[in-house]
Amino acid sequence: MNDGEALNFGSVPHLGHDERYDRADEFMEVAFKLWDSWEEGALVLDRANGIYADPDKVHYVNHQGKWFQSRGPLNIPRSPQGRPVIIQAGSSGRGKAFAARWSEVIFALQPNRERMGVFTRDVRAALEAAGRAPDASKVLMAVMPFIGRTRAEAEEKRDLHDSLIDPRVGLSTLAAHANADFSSLSLDARVDEIAVSGSQGNFAALRSIAPDGSMTIAEAGRVYGRGVMCPRIVGTAQDVADELAGIVDAGLADGFVISPAFLPDTFDDFVDEVVPLLQARGALRRDYPGGTLRDMLGA
Repeated sequence: MNDGEALNFGSVPHLGHDERYDRADEFMEVAFKLWDSWEEGALVLDRANGIYADPDKVHYVNHQGKWFQSRGPLNIPRSPQGRPVIIQAGSSGRGKAFAARWSEVIFALQPNRERMGVFTRDVRAALEAAGRAPDASKVLMAVMPFIGRTRAEAEEKRDLHDSLIDPRVGLSTLAAHANADFSSLSLDARVDEIAVSGSQGNFAALRSIAPDGSMTIAEAGRVYGRGVMCPRIVGTAQDVADELAGIVDAGLADGFVISPAFLPDTFDDFVDEVVPLLQARGALRRDYPGGTLRDMLGA
């Protein structure tokens, strides 16, 4: 995603945003070919006759592409779920197209309900354009809950969290995600002066908070440091449960990834207080039948 990561992998110069996705498309093609190089039932394990696998069910892949070459087959047998669940986390236009082609779960960071709806509608349309069902990939929105016995107590937790934020840390994280250099810019400079070649979606979400471009770099550091654009839900357990259920009921997401403000407190509060309320209203299951992650996700 940024120049530092590229240097660790010997990728110099760093590929451009869309070209990185072109390479990722071919990477997935090769990975799928390798995962599928063992058919289901290929593993025989017949000790008496000394047969490990059925050779007619294990295949070469012979991939020759721009970025990768692989003869195959994969050097380990097929897993019980065939291949891992594909989880993707890009929100640019190119990222959504990549998700529509490959993903079964999409992790998204959108700062409010309006942008959640836009993102999910775009994903559904991209899935259909890719020839897949519009619900073929589950959209999971990140949320940061602050849960209290009263709304005032939850607000105190949020305020404590925000008071601990060092804007310089937020800027450092933003710089890494956006692959941007702030060193030559004043803290009073506006975010629309920043050239971004890293994460496009997160930076667009940040700019959406002040669509007129009035947000300064210093303000961006404070906002980004609070939770990398993760929406905060502040209130009682009932308030949080109502908000989560409302987002799903409105078709803005299929589920959530809980991003903790405090560890382990956020998870403890959520599991102990919010989960029972969601289960009581039928919005969250009580057990998880099936033996693989794909079974659990319904992917």
